[in-house]
Order: sequence, then structure tokens, then C-alpha cells
Amino acid sequence: MQPFTVNIKLAARTLTGALSAPNRGAADWGWQGLIAYGCHSLVLVVDANTAQTLQVLERHKANVVKVKWAKENYHHNIGSPYSLRLASADATGKIIVWDVATGTARCEIQEHAKPIQDMQWLWNQDASRDLLLAVHPPNYIVLWNADTGTKLWKKSYAENILSFSFDPFDPSHLALLTSEGIVFISDFSPSKAPASSGKKVYISSPHSSPSHKLAATTGAKKALDKVKILISNEKPSAESVTLNDCLQLSYLPSKRNYMLLLYPREILILDLEVNQTVGVIAIERTGVPFLQVIPCFQRDGLFCLHENGCITLRVRRPNCSITGTPNEEPDPDPVQELTYDLRSQCDAIRVTKTVRPFSMVCCPVNENSAALIVSDGRVMIWELKSSISGRNLRNSSSSASPLYSPVSFCGIPVGAFQNKLPDLSLDNMIAGQGTVAGEEQLKSSFLQEVHLKFLLTGLLSGLPLPPFAIRMCPPLTTKNIKQYEPLLAVGTSNGSVLVFHLTSGLLHKELSIHSCEVKGIEWISLSGFISFATSTPNNLGLVRNELQLVDLPTGRSIAFRGERGSDEPAIEMIKVSHLKQYLAVIFKDKPLEIWDVRTCTLLREMSKNFPTVTALEWSPSHNLKSLRKKQLAAREAMARQTVASDTEVSSVESSVISLLQEAESKSELSQNISAREHFVFTDADGQVYHLTVEGNSVKDSARIPPDGSMGSITCIAWKGDILVLGDVDGNLNFWDLKARVSRGIPTHRSWVKKIRFAPGKGNQKLIAMYNDGAEVWDSKEVQMVSSLRSGRNVNYRILDVDWCTSDKVILASDDGCIRVLEMSMKPSCFRMDEQDLIEPAWCPYLLVPRASLALKAFLLHQPWNEKYSLDVMNIDYPENENIKNLIQEQLNSLSNDIKKLLLDPDFTLLQRCLLVARLYGDESELHFWTIAAHYLHSLSQEKPAKPTNAPILQEQLVNPLDICYDILCEHHYFQKFQLERVNLQEVKRSTYDHTRKCADQLLLLGQTDRAVQLLLETSSENAHYYCDSLKACLVTTVTSSGPSQSTIKLVATNMIANGKLSEGVQLLCLIDKAADACRYLQTYGEWNRAAWLAKVRLNSEECADVLKRWVDHLCSPQVNQKSKAILVLLSLGCFTKVAEMLHSMRYFDRAALFVEACLKYGAFEVNNDTNKLIHAVYADYARSLKLLGFKQGALIFASKAGEAGKDLLMELKQPEEEVTQD
Repeated sequence: MQPFTVNIKLAARTLTGALSAPNRGAADWGWQGLIAYGCHSLVLVVDANTAQTLQVLERHKANVVKVKWAKENYHHNIGSPYSLRLASADATGKIIVWDVATGTARCEIQEHAKPIQDMQWLWNQDASRDLLLAVHPPNYIVLWNADTGTKLWKKSYAENILSFSFDPFDPSHLALLTSEGIVFISDFSPSKAPASSGKKVYISSPHSSPSHKLAATTGAKKALDKVKILISNEKPSAESVTLNDCLQLSYLPSKRNYMLLLYPREILILDLEVNQTVGVIAIERTGVPFLQVIPCFQRDGLFCLHENGCITLRVRRPNCSITGTPNEEPDPDPVQELTYDLRSQCDAIRVTKTVRPFSMVCCPVNENSAALIVSDGRVMIWELKSSISGRNLRNSSSSASPLYSPVSFCGIPVGAFQNKLPDLSLDNMIAGQGTVAGEEQLKSSFLQEVHLKFLLTGLLSGLPLPPFAIRMCPPLTTKNIKQYEPLLAVGTSNGSVLVFHLTSGLLHKELSIHSCEVKGIEWISLSGFISFATSTPNNLGLVRNELQLVDLPTGRSIAFRGERGSDEPAIEMIKVSHLKQYLAVIFKDKPLEIWDVRTCTLLREMSKNFPTVTALEWSPSHNLKSLRKKQLAAREAMARQTVASDTEVSSVESSVISLLQEAESKSELSQNISAREHFVFTDADGQVYHLTVEGNSVKDSARIPPDGSMGSITCIAWKGDILVLGDVDGNLNFWDLKARVSRGIPTHRSWVKKIRFAPGKGNQKLIAMYNDGAEVWDSKEVQMVSSLRSGRNVNYRILDVDWCTSDKVILASDDGCIRVLEMSMKPSCFRMDEQDLIEPAWCPYLLVPRASLALKAFLLHQPWNEKYSLDVMNIDYPENENIKNLIQEQLNSLSNDIKKLLLDPDFTLLQRCLLVARLYGDESELHFWTIAAHYLHSLSQEKPAKPTNAPILQEQLVNPLDICYDILCEHHYFQKFQLERVNLQEVKRSTYDHTRKCADQLLLLGQTDRAVQLLLETSSENAHYYCDSLKACLVTTVTSSGPSQSTIKLVATNMIANGKLSEGVQLLCLIDKAADACRYLQTYGEWNRAAWLAKVRLNSEECADVLKRWVDHLCSPQVNQKSKAILVLLSLGCFTKVAEMLHSMRYFDRAALFVEACLKYGAFEVNNDTNKLIHAVYADYARSLKLLGFKQGALIFASKAGEAGKDLLMELKQPEEEVTQD
């Protein structure tokens, strides 16, 4: 028979409670799909889908102030697998980079000893994916290699830096928010510190500008128009500056060169091309101020967090005035403002002194859910759900223009199956800005109006505020192993008792039992406990005592002492006997009471002259097991024993012990229905009393004089033959009742608060709790096993201790946490794969690298054996069963919506690639497949219809790639967007400089008439008056005659040669030589401007030339932005080149899938070269699958690889043949 392993394996874990104030900004939702946040000095990692705590990282000694997940913007393979990396920074300036799955620190970084203000991982990960930029107060930015902990460079600035934001479109741009304004850095590079000190601009606070005061009376609309300039290069005059109360600065990831500034009562959207406010989101006077805002990438939307814990989503309203057909009269007064309409909001929380919203994080992969972290330790996960409204489009009553559902799903336009699409991400819930193209589309069927609402899909709650009283349920034995659950009861200061399930760490039940602070809990069975609470004493020192008996399964609680309890001395402690029959209740200034637990009756209230009890413990021995035969033997033995012990009274000790033994053996004599049990207690003088309880009689059976070396006894513990006493001076006295010896040990740790023995037969370990910590002792050897001191090893004070299993202890501490620790009491993180989750969580990052990549291949290459399935078991994947089961568990944890999509035969390969990129949170794959799907699809639409060009344009107009992809968008949409932008800038003009920038931009865009109007506005006092007038004349008279063209061209080239690049480029654009202009820009290193100009001015062939030169530049080793280059090539439709590049970069999986998709769409010209490439790609991919142990996949691709895969096929088939021969 298998021996029972009595100890259920419980992982060491920490239950956390309320956060501390410095934790406010420490939260991040990673691409990996997990949320991390700081709680005191701990970092918690939570799974957003199932709302479970997966990991608690404990190593910081101070409050955690920032946490950031590493980016996943690189290609993953066996060499660089999917791994969970997290950086956390604390208030003493230490940064720890974690490997979250194992709970170990990869490296620790320290520069100064002040709290880190901000930190970010660099998003461009082509060169290295380990770079972390941090702000070390007061004014340093330092770039670290977060893998090795080495400092790459350090740079100081003139003002204190509060935070920073990277430009999501250009890795060399960075903006710092300082105490005085904003510093723009345009030469950021990982290799060396920025040379310049940046361009400084000052923010004058919106409230202090006089225009606001004037406008206060005339309504909000006019006030918004009047917020003209906010950003200036001059330092504002002292009286106009209030303290810079800007809470946050961030670039908009949804369109280039826009930035938002967050103030408590408004959000300003700045256009950085002209440093001008182009949009204001203001809160009405009665509204709730902002705390934080997160701009979205996929759509131009903002998640805003308000001070009442309400999260709102605002989406930009499309500019209807410009999208109308050009020949109509424009609307006389269009609202020229970026307007963000409130589209959805979630419920607020009840804000109190201790409960307030701390921070919000938003899912970066899908941008359709947000999590709110509350100061009391709650995490609320809100998900956006879209519903298609059935109302007619015309009579929509809301003032905001309607949102439409998107016309493509995972990159492919949708037809009739619009209704059954799940809400995967924000971009397939609402259509992009480019979609609304005019009246005729609205009439067609597929634009449906959508409404968004927030749904609370997950809630995690923490422990309430300390103090706590904790008690573990009775230990596991061979008898109760079938129904045993490791439950921990936690009594709290508000009178409720929380019961936690320690295998999962989740709250099992919360019972509101008492009306005042719970002081102690004792279990009476595996499913019931007694708890007591005392109110605050009145002026006579009397209190209300509450003693409740609770049945856990039903939650029913009975007042144990009936009507007693009001106005009496406080209960000091309660002790339940070993057989759970009797309860001793000890009061402060009142004799003790003995109760029968089973009948809830009072057996005995001691007389008034009974000594006051300082400590009490029930004896573990009792007479339930002894039988009649034993009784006789025991009688004789006792007769002998008494004689023997009388003869050898040599010391106080031995007599003391014999008295106890005598009492114990007497107790075995009788066997009624009620077993006889006994207890010892000490009085104020240190005298030890021994009493026997049987039925309803309580007999005094022995007294032992006090031990001179001990002070006043504060606690007693008794297990087996060992009795331990602790006193107010920190002495422990070990009595061995069998050997009749006692040893006193001074621990010098002051008052012994509690002593508890560990469970388990023969396990004589005990834990002692002091004012300043705790110690574990082995009472058999009488030596200390481990010790913990507040202030020395840890920063928290210990409030209560208990044993969880025979080798783990539980500590409740004043930082609001309850820790389950090994006996060594060292803080430990657990391995995430070792713990049992109640609900399996989808997180492929937790699998070993081979398994996570094999799982990815399994999802991508459906169908296997002609059928779509999510069952790994029937796939030939020869890893061990354990790994197969883990993979299967991951597959089972996917949501039903996603399972349905993966099993749908109509779901194309491209859509599958996009979906898996989302599931894995793989940023580089996501961008690659989004653009690949878009352009492969639009290409296949163009091919058949060469003669009739009308329908193509129509479709492209309806569904362009959204502007968040900037240069990668279609030309016509990009041009339209740039025109809208300039029109808005023009309306917002306030200074001459600004007007001039607009005119320059209009010239480049070819809008000569508008440009002339602006040039003629220059006032005659202005120094540029003459120059601008002449320029206006030039622009209007430029003709296509040969001589004037050549002159202008000559002048332009001279200007460029003499350093006037932008003026020369303008002149070239005037005479339609934009291609030359682009070439000059590229020669002078202005690659982004060249690409922009090519996009807005050149036809597609010329533009492709310019962009291809840019691609070569991006691929060069000193620039090293190959991933960007690939995306540019995709947007140009150079698919063969893309496949070659992917292959040369050894992105074998991506290359093979891309080739497969291209073949499906017929995007390759079939000739020998391409065939050779295709075979090489497939063969390499087959090899990499073989490396993963994924044989079945390797076979498929090796057989597709023609010549190149021959040897591999032989190799793969050989083992099979060998097996068959055997």
C-alpha cells in the first residue's frame, strides 16, 4: 500500500492588502497580457482574464514606485523566447529586473538613493531588447542595459525631470516633462548620450492665461477657441505662471507629432509641428477632475481616469466638414477643433479617506479593456463591449456623430458574417477615421452603428487594513485527508472574519460576524470555529464581549455565551481543548469560565478568589483511547510510580514534573462519554496549576511552585511530553516531562507574545512571537532554527503567527500582508508553474520556450490531418506527456470566442496569424501581419480589375490602413489626412511664425492659392514683409516655361548647397520637381521628411523609388531598423523582397507563413528564382520545427520544400523506418 504523504504541498505565498501612497504610479499592463502593480515593497502579477494573482515578487526593501513590463517588439525564437521580464523601481532608487516566471532577479541596478521618477523600456528593439531608460532624481536620465545591469550613459538637465515620453513614431525623439516646462530631445540614441540639452518650451498653465478669465462668462465653446497659444519658447512672465500643474505628458500613438498634456480639469492636444493647442477636452464645473489618461494606438481614442474611479473612453469625432465633396460650399463655421466625444463610461467607486483610485492601466494588445487599481488593494478589470444598434442611421439623437463598426476583421473585409464577430480588439469594434467617406457609403448596408459599454469582468480584492488575528484550521491527518482543505481564518479590525483557501490564495468566504475588532479565533472542527471580539472599554474599563460559534459551510453563527457579554471585563483569550470538547474563556479581571463546546453550556465559573490567569494551555493527552484492560494496568503502574517518585525527590524540578505525570496518568482511569481532559495555567506569581475537567466537574489536581529564574509567565505551549513556558523578559523554559528535566533559555528578545507548536506527529518545532519579530525553535534539541527581526531583516512588524503545515509558518504583518513562508522565514518568490490555479490562465509565456513555440506552430498551421482541432494529444509531438498536458491546458483556457475562430475553416491563414500574434502579445508580429494582410488583400482586389478602375478606388477609400501606421498608409488617405491637419493648423494660427509654417506646409502640399493668401497677410511692420510679398508674387506667376523653370531650379540647388534646405525644397516643389526635392532631403539625412513629401506629392512609381532608397538606408548597419524597412516594403507591395529579407534575417517562421499567404493570394510571380526562395524558406522552417521537436509540422514543410527539403525528409522519415523494422 502507498504510504500517505500527510503534508499537502502548499506553495509559499503572500496575501496582500491595501497599497501605500508611493505605490500610486506603480502599475503596468504588459504585452504579455499580465498586470503588474506595486503593493508596499512587493510587486504583484495578476492575470487579467481570470483575475488571479500569479506571482508576488519580494526583494525590494522600500516602497515600489514604478513597474514596467519589457516590450515584445522583436522576433521570438528558441534563442530569444517568450519570457516574462519586468522592471520594478523603489523609493531608494533601486531597480530590479525580474524573471517573473521563476521569481528570480535577473539584475539589480542602483545609481542614486532617491525614488525613480519614471522609467521605460526602449520600444525599438532591433539593436537590443534589453535597454531601459530611467529618470534618477533630481535631473538625470540614465540608459541601462537591463540584462547585465551596466550603465550605457548618463545625462543631466537643468531642471528637475518629472517624467518622459518616447515618440512612438521616431525612436530618436523623446520629450521630458520638467518642473518648468517641456524639453524636446531629438538626438536620442542608445549608443551615446544626447549631445544637445534639448529644445526647451514653457507651458503657461491654461488657467492663468487672461483669455480664460475673459471667456468665463461667454460659454465654454468660445473659451476653447480662445485658448490660443500655450507653448512658448520664452520663459513666461512671473505673474502669469502658476505652478506647473501638468499631471502627465504623452505622445499620441495614433498619429504622428501630436502630444497630450493632462491637467486636472482639461486635456490639451498639441500639434507639435506648430506647437499649438488644436484640441481641448474640458470638464464642466460640476464634473470630476482627471487623474490619468492613456491614449490609444489603434484608434484615435483616450482612456481617462477620473478622481472618483470612473474610467471614460473618448473617441475623436471625424472631420465631416472636410470629407464632404469639394464642389459644395463649405460649412460657413465648421468646428475647427479636434473633438473627442465621450463614448462610454464605467461605474465610479465610493471614494473615502482610505479608498481612492490609484492608477489605471490599459491592455496594449487589444486596447479594449482597462484595469483600475484602488488604494485598498482592489483591482477592477473593465472590458469594452460593443453592440450594434438597430436604429436607423439618420435619426440618431445623440449630438456626437455615430460610431460605425469596422469593415474589416483581422485585416480582411467582412461581408455578411458581421454579427458573429467577437470583440477582439478596439480596431475591430469601431471603424477608423478614414472609413466615413461620404453619404453614399452610409446608405449601403455594411456600415452599422455601434454602441460601446464597459463591463466589469474581473475583480480582485485585498486584505482589509491591519491589525489581524490569524488561525489556521486543524492540521491534515490520515483520517481527514479526504475532506481536508487548507483554510486560514483572518479576523479583522472591522469585525469580519475572512477565510482564505491557501492552495490558491483566494478568498473562500467573508463572514461579517462581529461589530468590533476580532481579537482571536479557535477552530473546533474543519468546518467551524469560535471567534471573539471586544469593543473599546468605557470609563470603568468594561467592554462588550462577543463570542460567536460559526459554522463555515452555512455561515450560521450563534452567540456562544447567550445573553452574557455586555459591560464586563474584556476577554483576554480563549482556548479549546484537544478533543474540541471544552472551551476555557479567560478574562482580564474576572475568574475564568469553562464551557462545553458541543452543547454551548457553561460547565463552571470559577469562584471570586480564584487566581488571575496569565497563560493557559490544554494538555494534549486525554483518556479517550484507553480501554478497560489498560485501566487495571495503569492502576498498578500508578501505585508503583507514586512510591518511586516519592523516594527520589532530589530537586524542585523532578518533583514538579512527577506531580504533572501523576495527574496525567490519573486522568486515564475513567472513561465516560465525556473524555477527561486537563489544562495547566499560571497565575501572576508564576505558580503553575493543573486542573482536570470531566463531564461537568472541574477538579484541582496539582500545584507547582514558581521557577525563580522566570519572570511573569505570558504563554504556555504543550505538545507530547514537552511543555514550553515564555515570560515577559523573553525567557523560554523547556520542560521535558518524560525525562523530567527543564532548561531555561534567555532569548533577550523581550516579551514572548505567543508560542505555537507545529502540527504533525513527533514534530517538535515551535514558533515564538515577540514584539520585534519571531523565532522558530526545535524543542527536542532545544535550539533555534531561524529568526526574523523587524528593522533588521524586514521592514514590517509582526502582528500574529501560526503554522500552516508542518514545515511552513504564517506571519501577519503591519504592512497589511499575510505571508506563508518556509521555516527559514526568508522571503521567497515561487515558481509560477508550481502553483495550482483554480481557473487555468492563458499565458504561453509560462511554458518552456520549446513548448510555447510549438504551441504557436500548432495554432498557426491548422488543419492537421485534414481536420481543425484544439487537441494536442492526436498530434505527433514526441515531448514528454507532462509538457503535452501543459500545452493542452493552455489550449483549454482559451475563451470560447477564440476557440470558435480557430476552428472555423473560413478563417484564413492571414487572419489566423494576426489572431495568434494577438494571443501571444507579440508586438512585432502584430504590426507585420496587420500591414501584410491589408496590402495582400488590396493587391488581390486590384489584379483582376485592370480595365475598370472605379470600384477599386471605392473599396480603398472605404477601408484605408489607419493613420496610426503613418507613412505606411495609402497615398490618398495620407494626403487627405495631411490636408486636414494643415487646415486645422491654419484656423489655430496666432503668431507670424505659426502662419509662416502653415504657408510652407501648404506650398509643399501643392495648395498654392491658400499659401498666397497667408503670405499676403504679413503686416508691413514685419521684417519679412518684403520677402513674403515677393514670394507670393513668385508663387502666383510660376509658369511652366523652360527658362523660368531652369532659373528656379538653379536658385533652389544653390540655396540647398548653402544650407537653406527647406527653402530650396519649397522652390523645387513649386516647379513640380518634388522627386528632386526628395533626393536632396535624403542626401542631407532628412529621411522622414523625404518620405512624407514623396507620399503627398509624387505618383506611386516615383514615390516607390524614394521609399526604396529609404529602405536601403534603414537596413544599413548604423541605422539598423530592419523591422521598419520590412513594413515599408510591405506597403509598397514588394512581397518577394520581403520574403527574402525575412529569410536572410532568419525569421524562418514568419517567412514561411508569409510565403504561404502570398501563394494563396497569387502575389508572387512564379519563376525559378522565386521557387528557389520558396523552397529554401520552407526547408529552413522545417528544420526549425524539427528543433522544437514538432515532427509532424517539420514533415509537412520538408515535403513542400522540393529539392531543398529532400535530405531533411529522409532524416525525418528514417527513425520511423527503423521503428517499423524493429
